[in-house]
Amino acid sequence: MSTLTGLHAVVTGGGSGIGEAIAAALLREGARVTVMGRSEARLLQARERLAGRASTGSARPFDKLRANGGGAGANGGAAGANGGESVRAEPVEALPAIHVCAVDVTDSASVEQAFDFAGPVDLLINNAGQVESQPFSRTTLDQWNRLLQVNLTGTFLCTQQVLPGMTERGFGRIVNIASTAALKGYAYVAAYCAAKHGVLGLTRALALEVARKGVTVNAICPGYTDTDIVARAVEQIASKTQRSAEAARDALAAANPQGRLVQPDEVAQAVLWLCRRESASITGQAIAVAGGEVM
Repeated sequence: MSTLTGLHAVVTGGGSGIGEAIAAALLREGARVTVMGRSEARLLQARERLAGRASTGSARPFDKLRANGGGAGANGGAAGANGGESVRAEPVEALPAIHVCAVDVTDSASVEQAFDFAGPVDLLINNAGQVESQPFSRTTLDQWNRLLQVNLTGTFLCTQQVLPGMTERGFGRIVNIASTAALKGYAYVAAYCAAKHGVLGLTRALALEVARKGVTVNAICPGYTDTDIVARAVEQIASKTQRSAEAARDALAAANPQGRLVQPDEVAQAVLWLCRRESASITGQAIAVAGGEVM
């Protein structure tokens, strides 16, 4: 039997990159996975890629259930391309393991609706996040609020939806995908660093609050990881500094003592370890996956 068989996991920001790698790892271990994200189109693409990763069944088409209402997308479509609909994919019998749901993690009504769709959750992976680079002197209040809302408030809202059920059942795993920016400072991303430090503070406080209730709360802190976010950062660095994209990428990789970018599956494997029942004594921890950048 796979180690996570019978458990239901939710992965926010799961449409690509680290989130998709985490969803794939959970599926391989037998979990049923609900992948949440802002873009319906990206979620549906991810679902097709993930379909072959489930522990049982084959990749066949899904029937899709739509629910109209005032939840996802209420803030002008941020929840997905469907402009106000929350979407969950109802799988056919051959592949019972994957669902997708569009959600705006900064909107409490959207989050509540999404988790109502998802049902009871055993494993919550708060991966949704956003980064913007700007000198502090040019950081606007809107930018500051946006980054705190996506990275910190989103984690708060999603965790509030699942924690009562976890404590009632006496089991739960919450893994917050923070960043090495939760452990140190980086120039030109003050708002992002502040938000990720907040995620780590929330992780540690909540771990103590539920320590006797069968629930663990931990943070994974990746360094520069080979994802679309880093690819966009490379483009921005190259544009601003007139360096080649290769030189810009090498500069980010140089922050890692191993001289490379972290791979999404390396982060996923750390998450998988924290989700197992055998990790019950590990809580309140910030685990860097960064090749020794932070010790």
